[in-house]
Amino acid sequence: MVNTPLRAGIVGAGYIASWHADTIRQLPGVTLAAVCDMSPGAAQALADGHGAEAYTDLDAMIANAGLDAVHILTPPDSHRNLAVACAEAGLHVLVEKPVAVSAAETAEMVAAGQKADRLMAAGHNFLGMPGYERLKQAARSGALGRVSTAEINWCFPLPPLRSGPFGLWLMRAPRNLLLELGPHLFAFAVDLFGPVEVTHLELSKPIALPCGETRHQGWRVLARAGNVDVTFNISLVETVDDRSVVLRGSSAQARFDYAADTLVVRGENTADLILNPLAAQLSQSWQHLREGTVNAARQVRSLNRKSPYGLSFLGAIGSFYDSIARGRPLDARFDMLTAQVVMQGIDDALTRLPSMPVPARPKGTPKPTVMVIGGTGFIGRALTRELVARGHDVRVVSRGRNGPFPDLADRVETVAVSMRDTAGLVRAMQGIDTVFNLAKSMDKTWHDALVNDVGVSLGVAEAARDAGVRRLIYTGTIASYDMSRTLGRITEDTGFARDMSDRNMYARSKAECERRLMQMHHEKGLPLVIARPGIVVGAGGPLQHWGIGRWHGAGAVRIWGQGHNVLPFVLIDDVTDGLIRMMQTEGIEGQSYNLVGDPMMSARDYFAAIHHRLGARLKVTPGSLMMLFLADSVKHVLKVGLLRRKGLSRASLKDWKSRAHYTRFDNAKPKADLGWAPETDRGKLIEGAIGDANLFGF
Repeated sequence: MVNTPLRAGIVGAGYIASWHADTIRQLPGVTLAAVCDMSPGAAQALADGHGAEAYTDLDAMIANAGLDAVHILTPPDSHRNLAVACAEAGLHVLVEKPVAVSAAETAEMVAAGQKADRLMAAGHNFLGMPGYERLKQAARSGALGRVSTAEINWCFPLPPLRSGPFGLWLMRAPRNLLLELGPHLFAFAVDLFGPVEVTHLELSKPIALPCGETRHQGWRVLARAGNVDVTFNISLVETVDDRSVVLRGSSAQARFDYAADTLVVRGENTADLILNPLAAQLSQSWQHLREGTVNAARQVRSLNRKSPYGLSFLGAIGSFYDSIARGRPLDARFDMLTAQVVMQGIDDALTRLPSMPVPARPKGTPKPTVMVIGGTGFIGRALTRELVARGHDVRVVSRGRNGPFPDLADRVETVAVSMRDTAGLVRAMQGIDTVFNLAKSMDKTWHDALVNDVGVSLGVAEAARDAGVRRLIYTGTIASYDMSRTLGRITEDTGFARDMSDRNMYARSKAECERRLMQMHHEKGLPLVIARPGIVVGAGGPLQHWGIGRWHGAGAVRIWGQGHNVLPFVLIDDVTDGLIRMMQTEGIEGQSYNLVGDPMMSARDYFAAIHHRLGARLKVTPGSLMMLFLADSVKHVLKVGLLRRKGLSRASLKDWKSRAHYTRFDNAKPKADLGWAPETDRGKLIEGAIGDANLFGF
C-alpha cells in the first residue's frame, strides 16, 4: 500500500487532457505533477490550471518530475512508442483509447509493461460508469435470462465530417473513424461476452470531404461474441443522441444509456392480461424517474463535476490509481491485455473495409504570398480555397502539418509554428504580402484570455510588422457590440463599451484584441484592417450554430429571445469575397468592416426554411434572456463561492440580450469602400444557407 501521494504526468495537452487532469484532482492521494506537450503554450496552460510543471520534452519530464504514472493522450499513432518509453523508464502507464492503431502495436505495449513490471492500462472510460456495472451485474446474475443478442450503438453527430477541422487524426484515413470510435463499442462486447468475431461490415451515408476523398458516416458491424449475436451501429450524421448498450435476454431486455448513465430494464410480468400493459409501462416509468432523479441529484451536489462523462473517467482512472496504490493487478476492464482483444476485433472489422481510392495529388511547390492563420476553421478553409481560385498561393499556419488541402498541394502549404513563437512567425511570414488572422481562443478566465487570445494576437501583429507584411487583416466579432436594444443601427463608427468586464469572455477578449491592435496601428504603423463577420452560414458550416441559439442535440434549440427579430446572417461565400476585397483595396489601413448581409431572416424564419427545404422540423423554443441571465448568475456564485474558481467574469443582462442581436446593422461601409455586394435575394440566401449546406450530413 502506497502512503505518499502518487505523482501523475500527462503527455498531450489537447481537449481530452482537461478531463484527465480534472479527474486526477478529484482522486485522494494523487496529484498532477507535470504536463508535456510539443506546444509550450498548451502545456503551460494546462499545467498552470493544476499547479503542475510544464514540459515540451518527454525525456526531461521523466528525468525531473519524479513521476509514478503517466497518461498518454497524444494522437493514436504515437501511443506505442511513448507508452513503451515510459514503461521502460519505470512508470505505470494509462493510454487513452484507441490505445494503438492495431492489435500488434497493443501487444508490444503489453510486453513492455510486463517486462518492466509496470501497470499498462487502457482508457476505456465508459466501462467505469456506475450504470454499466449494474448492467454487467444484471447480465451475469441471470436477471436478464439467457442473453441472445446485443446491440451497441454510437449514434452521435460528428461535426468535423461536415464542417472540419479536417486535419484531425480521425479524419486522415477512412479506417481512423472505426479506430477512434470502435473501442468504446467493442470494449463493452469483450467485457460482457468475450472476444469478438466479426462476420460483416456495411458502410452508408458517404460524404465528400473538401479534398475530394470520401468518408462514410454510417458503420454497421455484425459479429458474434460467445453465444451472443452482436450488432455495432455507428451513425455520425446529425441524429438524436443514442449511445447505448441493449441486451436482449429470455427474461428481460436492458438498455444502458452510457451518455446519460441510466439503466432501464423491461421484463415480463405476471399481472392480469388487462393490467399487464399498464404494469409494464409503469415499471419503466418508475425506472426512468429513479434514474433521472439520481443523476440530477448527483450533478447538483457535485456542481456538475460528476456528470455522466466525468463519472466514466473517475471510474476508469480511479481504478488505475487504486491498483497502483494497493500494489495489485489491474481490473480486467482496463487492462491492456483486454485492450489487445478489443483491438483484434477492430482489426478483423477493418479487413472488410473496402478500398477507397485516394485522388491523385497535384505536384509542384507552392510560392505563397498570402498567409492564413486559422486556415483549418470554417471561414479559414473557405477563404484559402477562394484565394487559390483567384490565383494566390497560400501558407496556412496550423498546429500540425496535416491540413485539409491535400488536393491543393501545389498551391497551399501548411506550416507548424507555435503562435507564441514570434521569431518563428517572422520566419514563416517571409515573402508574405498579406496575413489573415482568423484564430480565436475560447477561454474561461480573463487571465487566460489575455495570454491565449490577446497576447497571441499581439505576437502575430509584431511578427507581421517585423517581417514587413503589407497588410494584416484581423477578424474580430460583431458579438463585441452592444446589441441589446431594438432602436438605432450599428455601423463601424458605433464602437464598443469602454468597460467590457460585464460581457462574455469571447466578446470581451476580441474587443480587447481590436483595441490593442488599433493602438499598434496608430503608434507603430501596423498596417491593420479589421473584419467582423456576422452569423456566417453556408456550405461547410454547422447545423448547431450557437450564434442563433443554445442547442440541445441536433433536434432541439432554444433560440436567444423570442426569435422574431431579424438576424445578421451572411453567406460564407460573401464573407470570403469581403475578406479578399479587404486585401486588395488600397488605402484602407486603420479601417474596420462589419461583413453582415442585408436583413432578411429571423431565427424562426431560418428554422421554418429548414423544415420547408429539408423536411426536418426541429423543436424550437424561445429562450427567456432574463431567466438565462439569472441561471448564469447562480452558477457564477456557486463556481466562485464553492469551487473557489478565480478570474471568472459574469455576463450582464445586457450581454445576454445582445445574443439575440436586437440591434440591426448597417452594411453600407463595406459596400461603398470595398465594392462588396452580399446576397440580397432571400430565396438565394436560403438556398446557400440551407439547401447547399448539407446541414444534416445526408
